[in-house]
Amino acid sequence: MITQHTIVDPPKLLKSDLAAEFPIYVYVFKDKKQLIYSTSLLELLDDNRVLKPLDVSEEGLSFLLQCGVVPPPNTIYSDVYIIGAGDSLSISTKGDKLALSFSYKFEFSNDNRSTPEDMLPDENHILELVAKSTISRIDSNSPTFMFHSAGKDSNTIALALAEAGWQEKVTLVTHKSKGDADESIISKSIADKLGFKHIVLNETLDYSKNIEKINDYFLHTVLPVLDSVTLAYPLYPIQLPELKGSNVIDGGGNDIYMCTPPSKRDSLFFNLAPHLSKFSGLLNQFTNSENKIRALTRTKAEWCGFSGFSYDESRRLTNFQTDTTIFFKDLQQNRFNWDSFDFKTSILTPIIASEMHIRKIRCATDYWGSNCILPFANQAVAEYFQKLPEAYQFDRTTRKNKLILRKILKNKIDLDSDSIGKKGYVFDYSSLLTSIFPDVTREIHSCRLWKTSEIRSTCKRLEYKVLNTNDNSAAKILYLRLYLVSAWLNRNKYIN
Repeated sequence: MITQHTIVDPPKLLKSDLAAEFPIYVYVFKDKKQLIYSTSLLELLDDNRVLKPLDVSEEGLSFLLQCGVVPPPNTIYSDVYIIGAGDSLSISTKGDKLALSFSYKFEFSNDNRSTPEDMLPDENHILELVAKSTISRIDSNSPTFMFHSAGKDSNTIALALAEAGWQEKVTLVTHKSKGDADESIISKSIADKLGFKHIVLNETLDYSKNIEKINDYFLHTVLPVLDSVTLAYPLYPIQLPELKGSNVIDGGGNDIYMCTPPSKRDSLFFNLAPHLSKFSGLLNQFTNSENKIRALTRTKAEWCGFSGFSYDESRRLTNFQTDTTIFFKDLQQNRFNWDSFDFKTSILTPIIASEMHIRKIRCATDYWGSNCILPFANQAVAEYFQKLPEAYQFDRTTRKNKLILRKILKNKIDLDSDSIGKKGYVFDYSSLLTSIFPDVTREIHSCRLWKTSEIRSTCKRLEYKVLNTNDNSAAKILYLRLYLVSAWLNRNKYIN
């Protein structure tokens, strides 16, 4: 449902639910006299009152190129905003126009958790909460699929649904990655143990024969998402047509309250960053954006997972650029004395986890016309873990997180997450690049926002490294920062 607010209405505060299971999307009219908002971005953008084509935000594009993601509340659109976890929007009037004031509060500080003496984890209650948050969102008239891996999140959901007796109503789906990252065999064994049907989605498609389907995704998707696995999703319905119009369950959404511990490497560079980042301007003059040495000059906040073109190079590619480092310096200044565990979690999860990792499944399900279900982002689940003591969530010495989920899975189904280790969802975007190189270069060269001579020389440099030196950093920038952005800018129906 879309709600309208005008200057004749009283002031209002917009704030999403605790973990942003349902972010609020806001469109501000050009005259600044009214706005509309919805918990569905697709519904909002398709509304007749939204003036299209929408304007591309120069600042938003700067963030995509230099960082890979636009931090909320801003988006790639000039007049569209996201109210995510911790965000709030105060609406008042100033003269004959609406005045908007955005603010952010990290709701999951470890200082505010209960003590072990006051709260013990109830494993059965956790599973009941997860099952209820999932089942309550399922449309019984449509088939239900869950993206499943060997990891703690999806297996906790699978276990919760199994104990609730939903094996016959849910099918587990696993992406088969190449090499050691493949989780499909482990996933199949867990599905069999719990009594679920299981389907493997292969990464062996001929992308050159499916370029039209990829282009159709760029045409209709509501936001550009620069996750490395983004383009796997438009092609999944080729193997599993039933995904369209289905219920799709995903395990994302709990990192914000279960903590994302800084690695030992993170902690080292958190301390060194204030000193090394002073040399970023000098280093950028002598190195290309894909050079790994550039990482040494990131600000402390940028060490929380951000990467892309240098400001100098992105400025050469376009007629406008914002230096995103200024944003990150302001961000870390406001959290100068924060505990490093809170610091990383408060930056990575509401920006990268929300607007890159979770956003890709939100965009995919919008594109498929499906119902996206994020059980761990549910209000009741988030409230429970918000209070659960740190001792059951993560270990400051080993830097392992989700300790209570590890324990539940070990006790209930003998799944040892420690021995499996961190695998992750790996997508071979280098093979995709090489298989459709003519389409990739055509998209990039034809994008109206790049300077012709600069973009051609930059592409030539990156293409050479991808094809001749197997440089993954060059492939990452070419695919994630230029191709995905260019194809979306060229084709998307909301801006063209």
